[in-house]
Order: sequence, then C-alpha cells, then structure tokens
Amino acid sequence: MAEELVALVTGGARGIGRAICLELARSGYSIVINFNENFGAAEETRQLVEKAGGKGELCQGDIAARSHRDLIVAFTMERFGRIDLLVNNAGVAPAVRKDILETEEESFDHILDVNLKAPYFLTGRVAREMVYLRESGAIERAAIINISSLRRYTAAMNYGEYCISKAGMSMITKLFAVRLAEHGINVYELSPGIIETDMTSSDTVKDYYNAKLAGGLAPINRWGKPEEVASAVGAIARWEFPFSTGSVFDIDGGFHLREL
Repeated sequence: MAEELVALVTGGARGIGRAICLELARSGYSIVINFNENFGAAEETRQLVEKAGGKGELCQGDIAARSHRDLIVAFTMERFGRIDLLVNNAGVAPAVRKDILETEEESFDHILDVNLKAPYFLTGRVAREMVYLRESGAIERAAIINISSLRRYTAAMNYGEYCISKAGMSMITKLFAVRLAEHGINVYELSPGIIETDMTSSDTVKDYYNAKLAGGLAPINRWGKPEEVASAVGAIARWEFPFSTGSVFDIDGGFHLREL
C-alpha cells in the first residue's frame, strides 16, 4: 500500500484554497480542509477532493484563535497520525478599503490577527509536530507553504493593513526556512498576482483591475486562475524542489519584473 501523505490546508473551502486541495488530492495526499464559517463550500470542496481520487476531512476552526489552532492540529494528528505538508492559505481583506490616514485600529488588528499572527503561530505549532515525526522516522520529509501576495512589496494606499500582513508573511517564510532546515523541513512562499477569487469578485475590484490590465499591468497581461497557484503547490508537494527553501515563487504573470 502506498504511503498516505497528509496535508493541512487553511482556508480550503473556496478560491485558491479549494484549487490547492484538489491539486493535492491528485498528487496523492489526504487533506484536512480547514474552514471557518462556510460549511456548504467546505463540504463541496471535500466532495470534489473525493471525486479527484483523494480523501478529505473537514475541520472547522478560526485560525486567529489559539485554542482553535490547537484543536485543528490535534484533529489532524488524531485522524491521520501525521502532517507532511502545511499550506497557510487562509486570509482576509479589509471589509472597507480606507486611505492609510483613515485606517481604523479594529481593521488593522483583525487583518494582522488572521493574515500574520495566525500563520506564524500555526506554523510553529505544526513545525513542532513535524520535527517529532521526522526524528521518530514516522515521515520521510515535510514542507510548509505560505501563500502571500504581490502586496508583500506593492504599496496600496487604501489597503495598508493587508499589505503589511503579506510583507510579514514573507518574513515568516524566511524565519522558519532557516529554523527548520536542520530538521529536513523546507519552507516556501507563493506570491500570487491578480487572481480570480471571491476576494476580487466585486464589480468595483474587477473594474479596477480590468482598467490596470487594459493599461498593460504585466508581461502576461491577464487575470490568473486559482488552479495556476495550485499547480505550484502541487510541484512542491511532489518534492520537485528538494534543494530549495525560503524560496518565493511569483505567480503573477511577471508583475514583479521591472522594465525600463
């Protein structure tokens, strides 16, 4: 019987998270699909995972809450006895985009709690399990993937708290890549560009980015798809980059390039 690899994917119910779950199912993983509120969407993802030949388990929990993070990890270990891959995908955007001179502390705190504090401490919690599993010989290798954004280095005057959270995610990648290398645990960062998801589905946001694309936003000048982010997760999950850690994969149509 083939070895059962296990992935924990936060925010796996919709969008990029759902695409990642399906890609991992096709790559031979069983997946713990973490979600916070939308049970219907999460169950739909689970069913799609099974149709793709994988095994999916739903685990509801708010990663911004310490007790929930502990329960999510405990659930994964109790159900499968291992975690080979963690994908920190869950994230939120400000409810209202406001100029940085008008940003409310409540919005700042909420965005950083979910997008930065939660993955930092969840990564530490999962990493401790991975170290034990590696040292005991229960798993051969392990990896952690952080989903950031082009906002990690691109300033948006009405999106400040989100930009800061994604810049922080990049440092999380660096810190854990260095700390965990001696344990054979690689850490990667995927930096998506303009992707068709729920977060970009409003008419206002679509109109904004369509206007940018009309002006020539990137060398590959179109919207990206969740599946294009997920395919990079799949490549890492299949251990196609064993000599890389702390690496950033820009999945943005070349937006990160500079042209003069």
